[in-house]
Amino acid sequence: MRVAGLKEDKQGVIFDMDGLLVNSEELYWRANIQAAREYELGIGDDAYLELVGASVKAMDEFYQKYFPSDEVRQAFVKRTDDLVWEWTDQGKLHLKAGVQEALDLFGRLGLTIGIASNNYKSVVDHNLWVTGCRNCFDFIVTHDEVAEKKLRSKPFPDLYLAAQQRSGLAKDQLLVFEDSSMGVESAENAGIDCVMIPDLKAASAKDRQRAQLICQDFFEFLKKVS
Repeated sequence: MRVAGLKEDKQGVIFDMDGLLVNSEELYWRANIQAAREYELGIGDDAYLELVGASVKAMDEFYQKYFPSDEVRQAFVKRTDDLVWEWTDQGKLHLKAGVQEALDLFGRLGLTIGIASNNYKSVVDHNLWVTGCRNCFDFIVTHDEVAEKKLRSKPFPDLYLAAQQRSGLAKDQLLVFEDSSMGVESAENAGIDCVMIPDLKAASAKDRQRAQLICQDFFEFLKKVS
């Protein structure tokens, strides 16, 4: 695949999932707000944007700042996850703009297609089956593999390096798609070209330095493919 603005032709692509393939970041944001109100935590609605694409360390700092105990934190996280799972089954989860068209094109081109997500395998599989695109992917690397093999989560490069090994391709033959600053940093740390398609947060100046391309959505990216 030849992409305007990139030096090398690409033989494979690796996707993040939350906020990139599906609108799950929006659902998590809404679920966080609802759960906080139910537990009367008094957290401002915009505060949860701190969790978008956040590292494990950043999430721990958020919880320490706003939550009175580990018990409340665990209950809040479970309630949030349960709400998102419920809404997903209700059809509120959907593919982002241009995702299906991109997957269709990549499939026709014979590219190797994978996912590298900090989320759990059960959640990734659930989201992909619900949105009807699970069979588009040749491999999936998730938080489960990170935990099992004692890898470091994004923004460290481990997840994308594991995905690169699964792809069987060289780094310069791969292209990563990410929506968050942490993910873009992870791809850069892994030495793999990255296209950023921002979700809830706009691209920062640092993102523009790290990503090879920044596109509004997948439709914009597909215009660059020849």
